[in-house]
Amino acid sequence: MTNNDIFKKLRVALMLRDDQIVEILELVDFRISKSELGAFFRDEKHENYMECGDQVLRNFLNGLVIHLRGTKENPKNPNEVLAKHKAQIPVKEGFEKRPEFKAAPKTEFKKKPASNAKSREKKAAPKIQVVEKVRYNNGKNSKK
Repeated sequence: MTNNDIFKKLRVALMLRDDQIVEILELVDFRISKSELGAFFRDEKHENYMECGDQVLRNFLNGLVIHLRGTKENPKNPNEVLAKHKAQIPVKEGFEKRPEFKAAPKTEFKKKPASNAKSREKKAAPKIQVVEKVRYNNGKNSKK
């Protein structure tokens, strides 16, 4: 797995746009343009493809830590930051938000009466045998 693959997977998993990635890299004083960044996410066969170096990925990861967790002086909750990213994603025309699935309504079951020995004796009815006893030998000859 290359640095480009890792970078792509992080971008998708964290729902980051190119401008957000540029801002994250600026947190660690690493400047990169959107076009240079786009070259990392291209197909390997594309003429403008560029390999993501260790330095770029290292600075992105360090900036991502600051972006999500904050600093010692100003700590952040990573879940809140990720929720803010998710809220900023625009809904495309023709696509509606996914319906939220609600749990099925709970049905109430009637309680069974307490079982005791007397009630079992009264309810016990002889079993009616529907199928006669048949012995299957599955094609094997058995000695009788």
